[in-house]
Amino acid sequence: MTHTSTDQPARRATGALVPVLAFAGIVVAVMQTLLVPVIKDLPTLLSTSPSNATWVLTSTLLSGAVATPIMGRLGDLFGKRRMLFTSLAVMVAGALVSALTSTLLPMIVGRTLQGFAMGAIPLGIGLMRDMLPREKLGSAMALMSSSIGVGGGLALPAAALVAQHTDWHALFYGAAGLGVVSIVLTFLVVPESPMRAEGSFDYLGALGLSVGLVLFLLPITKGSDWGWSSATTLGLFGAAVAVLLLWGLMELKVAAPLVDLRTTARPAVLFTNLASIMVGVSFYVVSLVLPQLLQLPAATGYGLGQSMVVAGLCVAPLGLTMMFTAPVYARISAKYGPKVTLIIGMVIIAVGYGGGLGLMNAAWQTIVISVVLGAGIGLAYSSLPALIVGAVPASETGAANGLNTLMRSIGTSVSSAVIGMVLANTAHHVGDVAVPTMHGFRVSFLIATGAVAVGLVLALFLPRQRQATKPQLRASSEEDAALERAAEVLGGFRGRVLNAGGDPVARAKVTLIDRRGRQAGATLSAEDGSYALAVPAQGAYVLAAKAAGHGPLASSATHAGDDRPVDVDLSLPGADRNSGVPA
Repeated sequence: MTHTSTDQPARRATGALVPVLAFAGIVVAVMQTLLVPVIKDLPTLLSTSPSNATWVLTSTLLSGAVATPIMGRLGDLFGKRRMLFTSLAVMVAGALVSALTSTLLPMIVGRTLQGFAMGAIPLGIGLMRDMLPREKLGSAMALMSSSIGVGGGLALPAAALVAQHTDWHALFYGAAGLGVVSIVLTFLVVPESPMRAEGSFDYLGALGLSVGLVLFLLPITKGSDWGWSSATTLGLFGAAVAVLLLWGLMELKVAAPLVDLRTTARPAVLFTNLASIMVGVSFYVVSLVLPQLLQLPAATGYGLGQSMVVAGLCVAPLGLTMMFTAPVYARISAKYGPKVTLIIGMVIIAVGYGGGLGLMNAAWQTIVISVVLGAGIGLAYSSLPALIVGAVPASETGAANGLNTLMRSIGTSVSSAVIGMVLANTAHHVGDVAVPTMHGFRVSFLIATGAVAVGLVLALFLPRQRQATKPQLRASSEEDAALERAAEVLGGFRGRVLNAGGDPVARAKVTLIDRRGRQAGATLSAEDGSYALAVPAQGAYVLAAKAAGHGPLASSATHAGDDRPVDVDLSLPGADRNSGVPA
């Protein structure tokens, strides 16, 4: 799959690009937690049964899981800014549908449309990679990745305040307003990326993935209601396995697949995605446990007796701390790499949950838990897109980050189902009311600690990273460092991009094309003209280089497939000033 670009982007990216894209991510995350303060009241508000009311939350989760990889791929093909507009517009429409109804089915339709906006996260990360200078990319992606937690943490107290003092429909009007603001800001500030992946959209692959994900996530989210050993639950799991296997076989045979499974199977991508599931599990547990603990009456002997708004404020530091860890992440990752940052983040999460087992006796203690967990989750979430971006070709950034966001969604789905089941099975029943117990809260924290431990082991299996040994291969950003380490460990091509006079050319785009004409890698040259690209296998390749003010160059090269890098310098011809073609 080759990767092309238009001649020039419509506008240059400004300093407002990162805040505007991060704001879009926060708005999308607000949709996910919008109804948390009124969950227990939904059956009454919608005049339906508790089991039917859960579909209002489940529908958002399912549509978000389906949308993330699909919108990422559409963005790669047709423009990430264009698809970001589409995601936000569908979200606004969904919020307005929900705002205008008090009945179940229209509410589910509206919430399904809102979940569709989850695709904005990978699209924002893709835009950042395409538009930002390398030295700013690490912290920017960290902020975008953390926006899910930031939006969720900030939405809880705000939504609680609205729900407690006004009509609950105001939540959706407010969400629609935020969506419109995000659309306007995106229109004014965010230029369209010039980067495009060639090929067609895999409609059959999108349908197969959508069906498989729904069949998989449906019994996870509803298993506690239906019974985990019921024929419905087991039948849906079996159907999901069958559909996803057939989908995988089909994707391997398609020329332009929705998800390149060969890329996904690379250790750097595979173990990052598996670790993402565990991070998703750990993130959602605190959001489920602490608000309930804080709002339970003190008469229970362990409840903290706080109002809905105070409970939201106590949990809000979770999101705020995630936001403030983005620059910290950038410093750590620049020195040690995103793998080390992910491991540090997971260790902090484990400390937060482990220490939290003994910090459940006062409201201030829940704030401590929120701060510690926010720092750990922020570091872990920030590392994930950097690991993915460093392991996939530029033309697959959107789809690969969409798949990674999907893995986190699967983690939160599993967390929601498992913790819901634990709290229900350990609850103390007073008449028809089930009251969660401290034992249930502690078991939930232990499960989160276990999930983080599994994630830590998976992170340790990420490919070993080494610094490049030659001075000309030093990198000016985390992305370049990842590429250089890959070239050193796996073998690949390296060298310098030079002009006709032999001087280095910075920020030249170097693309690696395999014998089938598909892109096998891409990077930008450093300030000293150096570049490094890993190769997926031995064989003949073409190294294509282009830079503003220079003519393009295509150079053939062969790699033996061993761990020894092949040195290839690329000398760009000068450009004729009048025609814009090589002189």
